[in-house]
Amino acid sequence: MKSWMTRFMHPVEVIDRPMGDMVLYGVTAAGSTGFLQGHSQALRHWEMQMAIVSSPGTELESFAHSQCVPAFAVPMQREISPVKDLISLVRMWRLIRRLAPQVTNFSTPKAGLLGSVAAMLAGVPCRVYTLRGLRLETATGGKRLVSWLAERMACACAHRVVPVSESLRLRVLDLKLASPAKMRWLGYDSCGLDTGRFTPRLRGTAAVAQLRRSLGLTENEIVIGFVGRFVKDKGIRELAEAFRALRESRPNLRLLLVGDFENGDPVEPGVRRYVESEPAILRPGFVADTAPYYALMDVFVLPTYREGFPGVPLEAQASEVPVVTTSATGAVDSVQHGVTGLIVPVKDAKALTLAIDTLLRNPAMRAAMGHAGRQWMERAFRPEAIWQAHADMYREMLAAHCRRKQTRSLYRMAKRALGDAWN
Repeated sequence: MKSWMTRFMHPVEVIDRPMGDMVLYGVTAAGSTGFLQGHSQALRHWEMQMAIVSSPGTELESFAHSQCVPAFAVPMQREISPVKDLISLVRMWRLIRRLAPQVTNFSTPKAGLLGSVAAMLAGVPCRVYTLRGLRLETATGGKRLVSWLAERMACACAHRVVPVSESLRLRVLDLKLASPAKMRWLGYDSCGLDTGRFTPRLRGTAAVAQLRRSLGLTENEIVIGFVGRFVKDKGIRELAEAFRALRESRPNLRLLLVGDFENGDPVEPGVRRYVESEPAILRPGFVADTAPYYALMDVFVLPTYREGFPGVPLEAQASEVPVVTTSATGAVDSVQHGVTGLIVPVKDAKALTLAIDTLLRNPAMRAAMGHAGRQWMERAFRPEAIWQAHADMYREMLAAHCRRKQTRSLYRMAKRALGDAWN
């Protein structure tokens, strides 16, 4: 008979006796483990051990092996599914009870809710909810209310709520999802940026030259780039409209879309037909390493409706590519307007077209913004500082927990002493 863990958890690795305090991280999808690259390094320095839980996926196993951490799989649905969500909650609670971590840090909407509730029910002494964005911002009606309640519950179950951008912190306070006292902003993003991997030096390499040829690009073509999921909330409709308008006067213009369509939050059928049928739109699909693709771009565009703090504009700027994005929560923090790129209103295709056109007409402006973006990435997004900030927060929370335990212990001793004296 298979063990309970094999039947239900599908563990990548099982541990029984962790070394030092365990910090259990959780994300909904295995692909989101990339947010947590490098955290185990800082935790080991303080004799803490990292473990990771997410839905099953090859990325989970890859993360476990590359970071040398134990990993566990709990299936979770991205969309609302009451029965499956309840099953996932029970599985998560059992896993947490078994591992007995001293700290949990859950993020992404579904894992943030289920993990935070399970950690509270399991009595985890130090609970963190990292907010990477608010899906409710683009939801309407009953779905918005359900999303608000889910976020409110996740925040209520946590001791610390960590938004990944300043605009997201302000939005959380505006929506009354968490109290100011519970909020802790540790700086932009949650994992920093590898500026050695995303670098303008890739432009002159043979690998990028081969990639350019494989996509059918010549040196005379101008490339607008996008990296991400092809969904409505990413502004694919506005991007398609802007490209159609810009190409009328630029036959050598190309749109490079790195990613693919998804069923959740699908784009309009007409937009999808245009993207799939237009020869000037290049779609290599999902790729494991996006760094070489930025080396092909003249302008990077992210016309998103909502974010927590998007990573792709950072990658583009580290590659010395100017960025056009929107004033949406999170996105507005990812670009220095007029310095490293341009910011336009959300869902405004005309403003998006004008901003892209401004950069296409001014090669000197593109170069200056690209250079400024690279400098900003090197200065403000060192991953070591972000890892250290998280480790310091955990140490502070653990120390406070120890003080509370000591206070309770002294109180019980004093109560017993008084009782004995009274008797």
